[in-house]
Amino acid sequence: MTALIEAKNLSRFYGRQCAVDDVSFNLNKGEILGFLGKNGAGKTTTMQMLCGCLAPSAGQILINGIDLLDQPKQAKSALGYLPDTPPLYKDLTVHEFLHYCARLHRVPRQRCAKAVHKAEQRCGLESVRHRLINQLSKGFQQRVGIAQSILHEPDVIILDEPTVGLDPIQIQEIRQLIKQLGEEHGIILSTHILSEVQQSCSHVQIIDQGRLILKESIAGLNRLMNTERIKLRTRQPIDIDTIKALDGITAVEVQSPHDYIVHFHAKTAVTDILAACVLENRWGLEAIAPLKKSMEDIFISLTTQTHA
Repeated sequence: MTALIEAKNLSRFYGRQCAVDDVSFNLNKGEILGFLGKNGAGKTTTMQMLCGCLAPSAGQILINGIDLLDQPKQAKSALGYLPDTPPLYKDLTVHEFLHYCARLHRVPRQRCAKAVHKAEQRCGLESVRHRLINQLSKGFQQRVGIAQSILHEPDVIILDEPTVGLDPIQIQEIRQLIKQLGEEHGIILSTHILSEVQQSCSHVQIIDQGRLILKESIAGLNRLMNTERIKLRTRQPIDIDTIKALDGITAVEVQSPHDYIVHFHAKTAVTDILAACVLENRWGLEAIAPLKKSMEDIFISLTTQTHA
């Protein structure tokens, strides 16, 4: 099966500054790919290259097997794009704007009404279809932006920071909409919000300083997060090799001569074993408490490593 998007060794330079450095990945139907990174990491530049708004300095982009640079019109016809600022004409009603966008997307005139009605229905816009866009809340305006990106039934939908500036209820509504759209399309969701990826996506990529530093399924990410930790404090310094030799323990971080973070495989009951080892060796057990790795821990750890 041909991938909806194949990005091969993409790079983009601004003068001598490298914004995107040798990025490669695929997107398949039914996948929601979370493209995660700090502000300035290269997310938006990558999104703009994938949409044909910005030419790569090197590399290749295939949309449904069609080269984006060689056949841009044919390749772009399979794309729906919502930039970080929705491109709305706010003096039009929702219905008028979507009809206008349908014609821009070259939806045949006889199919425009049906396409607009379907987009309004899927994005929950039926109740506001005759209201001016400038009278709508930020959340509804974002829905209009998503609606214009799906009018022509594209195989790929690219959403750049789709929940920025929304309140918590609006964020949940947009995330639910994205999950529904992901059942029929391939979606790339660019964000710097960690919880967005966990709640909305099936796969995750982390970009830092223009380079991909993690490509993983959400299930795989959860396995990383389930590598658990114990915080240990003793009166005397411990012997690291003795602790590492215990069953299930994978690593020991030394924070001070008396404070340690002990890493162990999830579902391994090591607390009692660890406590018994400390008592047996008379290191003086002062505190032992479980810790769990969050997505923030993984993100900070990975991005810190790339700066080292």
